[in-house]
Amino acid sequence: MDSFDYDEIDPSDTLQVGDLIWSDEFNTTGSPNSNNWTYDIGHGNSGWGNNEVQYYTDESKNVRIENGMLIIDALKENNEWTSARIKTQGLKTFKFVTVKVRAKLPAGSGTWPAIWMLGSNITEIGWPASGEIDIMEHVGKDPGMIHSALHTPSSYGNTQNTGQMEVPDFSEEFHVYEAVWTPGSITFKIDGESFYTYNPSTKDADTWPFHDDFFIILNVAMGGNWGSDTEYETSGLKNGIDPNIDHARMIVDYVRVYKN
Repeated sequence: MDSFDYDEIDPSDTLQVGDLIWSDEFNTTGSPNSNNWTYDIGHGNSGWGNNEVQYYTDESKNVRIENGMLIIDALKENNEWTSARIKTQGLKTFKFVTVKVRAKLPAGSGTWPAIWMLGSNITEIGWPASGEIDIMEHVGKDPGMIHSALHTPSSYGNTQNTGQMEVPDFSEEFHVYEAVWTPGSITFKIDGESFYTYNPSTKDADTWPFHDDFFIILNVAMGGNWGSDTEYETSGLKNGIDPNIDHARMIVDYVRVYKN
């Protein structure tokens, strides 16, 4: 099975909490399923970037499916970095769900892979009003420390709504990165182990923009406001990437979404 969509369920069936409602198993070959994924194209230092150095493409050298796995490759060619950022925006959106992504992450100072979600109303109300759920972020300059966070109008940019968990073999083994999103809280897990829950006592537009549909994003950034390593920065830019690396790969086994 390459993917699963709740639209395919018999209407007479009743969905229960914990039921799988959508997935992409990446069991084809070639480009990601265009019914599930679209692309951000452009430079990581553009308006929606974080002063990253890579240029996002939809080319097979940067994003493809091989051997039942989604591959996102950041590549350094002629001293320029390219990568990919794929998203379900406009195709698949979700609310009050559990998202599980089984992935192996790149290593190397300057790498910044992410598995995250944005509010589908971002084009109407902007960020951070739309909300952001960061299921997994890893910066190579701090190897083995996985971060999860929530961005809201009350806490964005250098957010305080964050947790972390150590995963020493992040680049050698697959792990399941998970967010459990209910009407009242969001809990982050790795391999089923909870390490951070966001549950503000006051839930309003400033603290809880998590009541509308969100879409999923997968990407590998290079450098940038958080990913850049000051040891390697030049000309005051957020371009601090270990000069000895020219390739950074995130491998994704599956993306699965369950009803909450």
